[in-house]
Amino acid sequence: MALITAKLRAIMALDPQRAEIDFKRQDYSWGDLARTVGAIEAALDTMGLPSEACVGTLLRNRPGHIAAILAILSTDRCLVTLNPLLPDAKLFDDVRGLDLPVIVADEEDIARAGFLNAVALAGSAVIAIDGRLEGVRVLDAHAQPRMPIRTAPGIAIEMLTSGTTGAPKRVPLSRVAFDASFAGFTSYERGRSFEDRPQLRSGVVMVTNPLTHIGGIYGCIGALMAGRRIALLEKFSVADWVDAVRRNRPKVAPAVPSAVRMLLEANVDPADLASLSAMISGTAPLPPELVDAFYEKYGVPILGNYGATEFAGAVAGWTIDDFRAHWRDKRGSVGRVHGNVAARVVDAGTGVELPHGTEGLLELKGDQLGPSYAMDGDRWLRTTDRAMLDADGFLYIRGRADNAIIRGGFKVHPDDVAAVLNQHPAIREAAVVGVPDERLGAVPAAAVILKEDAEEPDVAVFRNWLRERLIPYQVPVHIRFVADFPRTPSMKPSTPGLQKLFRA
Repeated sequence: MALITAKLRAIMALDPQRAEIDFKRQDYSWGDLARTVGAIEAALDTMGLPSEACVGTLLRNRPGHIAAILAILSTDRCLVTLNPLLPDAKLFDDVRGLDLPVIVADEEDIARAGFLNAVALAGSAVIAIDGRLEGVRVLDAHAQPRMPIRTAPGIAIEMLTSGTTGAPKRVPLSRVAFDASFAGFTSYERGRSFEDRPQLRSGVVMVTNPLTHIGGIYGCIGALMAGRRIALLEKFSVADWVDAVRRNRPKVAPAVPSAVRMLLEANVDPADLASLSAMISGTAPLPPELVDAFYEKYGVPILGNYGATEFAGAVAGWTIDDFRAHWRDKRGSVGRVHGNVAARVVDAGTGVELPHGTEGLLELKGDQLGPSYAMDGDRWLRTTDRAMLDADGFLYIRGRADNAIIRGGFKVHPDDVAAVLNQHPAIREAAVVGVPDERLGAVPAAAVILKEDAEEPDVAVFRNWLRERLIPYQVPVHIRFVADFPRTPSMKPSTPGLQKLFRA
């Protein structure tokens, strides 16, 4: 039995009366969760689903959906994530195409026109849940699977990548990988080990990223296994985030970079953040000037990290101690590589390892990356990230190598251009993509979100400002000012969605 399974089972039984989830200013106890967990487990057993059977779940950031996660993972079944935020046609394609013997879904999603038709075509059974833990039911017309039961031995979760640069792909994450990932993450806490006996702890973990994203489900499972209370936000807004911090007084709170910008722009009262000793930010590049601005205004360090769905979480990150000791001289790093992960930077063409301080492609190995890339093995997982690693183990991510724009033979990296755009005093956030060009093949195009009180700059003046800071072929050919970007569920700018803006 994997540690993740054993810990979840043990934690649930410790104190049924203790409040575990704060959701929309209402508390839900471990006992409330356990009743829904038990009802889902009973339904799965009645359907004859063995351990390691695949269970599709439309995950929303609601207490009932955390109960579904617990019910599936604590019985050694495989959680297959489905994203209810997808348009109907795409979601129903997933429902029909994944060979899922059973699907767990919120009553709200079951009521969507066309959902039950997709389920009927798929042959899946359906368990309906209520987001506020008010009931579980099996749909009479879909009470048993009408297909062979698909299993995924050793896999805890099958989930989609974020789809930032293209079509999302499904990634199997093993229980062994999660154990290794959480062991690496737990080492950041003084005096705590992943092998500690299960116990309920003080403190609060805020879960603001969607549970369909690795950041959201990782934070949720980590909090459950640590026995910590969860402050759950259905989606991010400045008002709801600040209210959750005031109500729960966490020491650490998460916010993706775009959310940090919104908090700064909203001029949040420092007293509302008085409980915070740090913030954690991942999922997207974290500009160092954003860290500096937040620290200067609120005295709260932002601890960036680096990970991916395929890594079963983070593989590098900042600690508070490292931030205090090294931020000035390691500014812009994503933090130190975890102790149970090995990293190196290689030449993209030859694969030869490069010396410290040289930019190349990042390669990793570690048990959380799967058996093919085990720590004691010889194989390295090559990422698509341009990176630099220094002699102290601090990692710098320079951007993706696989989204380069080839403009008339010159290579333009969108992240480099966006980093310069984000330095403009009127800009809250910028994103850059490549768009086709008949003469040059492709050219950079920039979508720009202005700060709330900023006036749209004169385009000619703005281009001159860019020319002073960029190589001529890096200057965007197309610039569009927008209220917001098309985004993935994790709030990253969506490359396909941005490219559609410039085709419109």
